[in-house]
Amino acid sequence: MPYVINQECLGEQYADCVDVCPVNCIYPGDYKGETFMVIDPDVCIDCGACLPECPVEAIVASVDEAPEWAKVNAELSPQYKNNAAITPRPPNDAPKKKHPNPGLKP
Repeated sequence: MPYVINQECLGEQYADCVDVCPVNCIYPGDYKGETFMVIDPDVCIDCGACLPECPVEAIVASVDEAPEWAKVNAELSPQYKNNAAITPRPPNDAPKKKHPNPGLKP
């Protein structure tokens, strides 16, 4: 199962995950007026390199952990795929939002 980026990424977009992804399956974009990242489920090889890189714990290891957000990742991947890469934020840059936010639905 592919990894999934969830609601914790909304407005954050640290993008450290992009630098470590061996298959370049993480794309930036805008979701409901906020910056966001998605993992393309058709390209993800389930290597897990991205998981420890996210400072706001916005990545989960399976679709089962965030099924609603897995659907969002799959739907937005084709749109985000050709977006320009972004410069990662410094890891010591404090989150812009209070996390976690498990109740936020897509």
